[in-house]
Amino acid sequence: MNLKSIAVIGGGSWATALVKILSENKASGKSGIESLSWWVRSEEKAEYIRMHRHNPDYISSIEIHPEHVKISSHLEELVRDAEVLLIAIPAAFLEASLASVSKELFKDKIIVSAIKGLVPSTKQIVGDYFMEHYGIDEKRILVISGPCHAEEVANEKLSYLTIAGLGQDLSRSFAAALNNAYIRTVASSDVRGTEYGAVLKNIYAVAAGICHGLGYGDNFQAVLMSNSIREMKRFLRNITDTDRKINHSAYLGDLLVTGYSVHSRNRTFGNMIGKGYTVQAAQLEMKMIAEGYYAAKNLHELNEKMQVKMPIMDTVFEIIYEGKSAKIAIEKLSEKLV
Repeated sequence: MNLKSIAVIGGGSWATALVKILSENKASGKSGIESLSWWVRSEEKAEYIRMHRHNPDYISSIEIHPEHVKISSHLEELVRDAEVLLIAIPAAFLEASLASVSKELFKDKIIVSAIKGLVPSTKQIVGDYFMEHYGIDEKRILVISGPCHAEEVANEKLSYLTIAGLGQDLSRSFAAALNNAYIRTVASSDVRGTEYGAVLKNIYAVAAGICHGLGYGDNFQAVLMSNSIREMKRFLRNITDTDRKINHSAYLGDLLVTGYSVHSRNRTFGNMIGKGYTVQAAQLEMKMIAEGYYAAKNLHELNEKMQVKMPIMDTVFEIIYEGKSAKIAIEKLSEKLV
């Protein structure tokens, strides 16, 4: 299956990195991509990128080649003309960003989610949201999962991506469109597990950051990550009973890189909280979205019905939403870890 027309929707770090990958692959002539477009929020920013060949706000080291990607602030036009919509908008802003576009224009599109969060108003993963609210067939929905930081893509560090979808031909085709000298891809059929896992690992990265900010060392962090992957496994088993290998890169690998890396905004956010910042102060200083902040609330509320044992997630929720002392909450959590 050839995916000839792709539109990347979003102007942040991950969207910028994906544009780099796809535009370079398009330029090589080996990907099968004939048309690539990129939506950013304002025409002023679009014009700046076209003129200066980089995103001024995110990963400015990435060089953008306007001859290989159409940069536009006209979302409706890009949605209408593209076959594949690769969406990389923070989940908290997805509904507002797409509100101006008629849902009819999404009919028969292929949706690729590079979002690692839940839609707040519905507590749904992005795939479920597009199926219910836009009528997209589940076989036309793909999910991109890591482990992969946009900053390392910018430096062309060897990275791995998992492309999850129920349609094997579609998954493999999109995986091939991304594959190059520094991006290795693999296809998976565990769409829901991959997407929920990507949401959960952000919460656990916040926990890791809080512990680092409080002064806990590598020994404790290893125990925290070990318990996190088991907690993720319990939750995913309740969401879907798919036979998955939780130590796969899409689950354990993504968790580890997000929990440990200096590039992780969720870990950075948690680190600030552990050092005594208020939630609001940490968000203002970061100037970027930490998806784990929103996910902690959404998944906590979702789990009130499911009642899965999730002490790490509950602890993060208590600290950032109920104002409990990070020091005391982590001390209590440490007594539950094994």
